[in-house]
Amino acid sequence: MLRSKPKLSFWQILNMNVGFFGIQYSFGLQQSAVTPIYDFLGASPDQIPILHLAGPVTGLLVQPVIGALSDKTWHPKLGRRKPYFLIGAILCSLALIAFPFSSSLWMAAGLLWILDAGNNTAMEPYRALIADSLNEDQRPLGFQMQSFFTGLGQVLANVSLFVFPLIIVGTTGSLPNWVYASFFLGAFCSIASILWSNSKTKEIPPTKEELEALKAEKNGVFEPLVEIVSAIKDMPKVMWQLALVYLFQWYALFCYWQNSSKSVALSVWNATPDNKELYSEAVGWTGLVNGWYNVVTFLVAFALVGFAKRFSAKRVHAFCLILAAIGFLAFPHIENKNLLFFAITGFGIGWASMMGIPYLMVVSDIPKERYGVYMGIINMMIVIPMIFQTVSFGYILKHFLNNDPRHAITFAGILLIVASVLTLLMKTKNKEVEEVTS
Repeated sequence: MLRSKPKLSFWQILNMNVGFFGIQYSFGLQQSAVTPIYDFLGASPDQIPILHLAGPVTGLLVQPVIGALSDKTWHPKLGRRKPYFLIGAILCSLALIAFPFSSSLWMAAGLLWILDAGNNTAMEPYRALIADSLNEDQRPLGFQMQSFFTGLGQVLANVSLFVFPLIIVGTTGSLPNWVYASFFLGAFCSIASILWSNSKTKEIPPTKEELEALKAEKNGVFEPLVEIVSAIKDMPKVMWQLALVYLFQWYALFCYWQNSSKSVALSVWNATPDNKELYSEAVGWTGLVNGWYNVVTFLVAFALVGFAKRFSAKRVHAFCLILAAIGFLAFPHIENKNLLFFAITGFGIGWASMMGIPYLMVVSDIPKERYGVYMGIINMMIVIPMIFQTVSFGYILKHFLNNDPRHAITFAGILLIVASVLTLLMKTKNKEVEEVTS
């Protein structure tokens, strides 16, 4: 028998999602600071994609497993999802503290694996927590609240890359001192925000029947993997359609994140990483530009809720992808650094949609007892294109794009156009899903 879920206040939903701020601060550092660190440590352009393999592989392995485990978890004090938030935040914070002490490329790459494992452990149950806790009418607000905190966390991460080099000078080891400051602040934000959400949020306990079913479940070492395979076999058709959209969407985003700083350095400063002074300036400015697109994200996140209800989630996401594509196509041709903010605004709107709207297109087709595992499988749809990008794009960049990061950004724009068309071709199972109604 299904229980009605209590209607939560705006502030209860906000407190529930504060932890997402710390997770996304850390992801902001991964997106904007890790590639420059690799550059400072001597990586060549075509090495960068493979050095980022940690993120998608870790997501592929960790998120569905954590999702399956959290579906089968209940602790009287900690709840179902919150234990995984806490474990992930601790692991993430430790990795962020250690990262600036990297003395070689492979040390930095190894710490990125640990950092991403922590981030993925903390992030995966958050999607399921929204589905667990909110009724269908409040889910759009819950998912877009995560978009809001995605924007806010990544804004501060990227702004730190601009501000800290201005006030924190000098070098320790192979890296500038501002790197240490940014990563130490990220470690604090990660653990503090998760502790806040855990203290302010109560999960809905299982019924007596549900608790008995959990206790009766098999708890073998391979049981999460069996559950993942079973869930994929039973996956709704709309999720397969979303996977095709994500193939192009997330391949494009990895191309942008890996190449944005070097593209700006060439188009605005006519500099490469060999010129550390000018390249540091370009990295700082790119951090500010990326901070701006995240400002746009948290400014428009809640507006997209209304648009999704009025025009359908599918149409809203397709339109937002087109705006992001236009921004990417313009970005590498801009020589005035101030005009970069106009180009990246489109991506800010697209990023707000990417962080919440696609979940609205599929969540009503997912059985509630499998929210965790299916949210993990959606993340597999994100990371598989990223893995494909890390192993293939180095070759594409070197042999077809002349190792020019500006061409990589243009390539990303074209892929987003393809993703937009595929979004419009999606066939949702019922009208309720497509129109995001209650």
